[in-house]
Amino acid sequence: MSSRNYQNRINNDLGDIFEKMIDQGCWYYRTKEIALIEKTPEPFRVKQILGDGRMIVYPIGKAQPDYKGTLWDGRAIVFEAKMTTTDRLKKSVITQNQEALLDLHQKLGAMAGVCCMIKKTVGFIPWSDWQNMKAKYGRQYILEEELEEYQIATPGYIDFLKKTNW
Repeated sequence: MSSRNYQNRINNDLGDIFEKMIDQGCWYYRTKEIALIEKTPEPFRVKQILGDGRMIVYPIGKAQPDYKGTLWDGRAIVFEAKMTTTDRLKKSVITQNQEALLDLHQKLGAMAGVCCMIKKTVGFIPWSDWQNMKAKYGRQYILEEELEEYQIATPGYIDFLKKTNW
């Protein structure tokens, strides 16, 4: 296996762990009746069934934000999940369709944002701050040390609702 393939495999595995930690947070909030937040399924069409439970699929439709739900007070919450092993997260990792949907959800009163992990720092960036990244930092990416402003606890799960200032 080439070093590039090896690094891609590690990054994919870390991304899976990151999403599982978000899922654990969603489960915690649900059991405590704080919120009901679910992962948005990716729409796909089956191209070929290979047997042994495997199949070849291809995506249909445009990507939506990763998580949607309802908070204890009736407000909606919608957010995208992104992680990187590099020292920065680019604003462009959010697709145009995801951006438009997050804009609309926020306009309609939902709590919208980006739950992200840069190296070992986990944070939740309110959508308005994500959108104003250029004005705030003078560039279209955020560094790990800048994410510390939005840092959230990870006590076995990602506690993204602990930050109430968004």
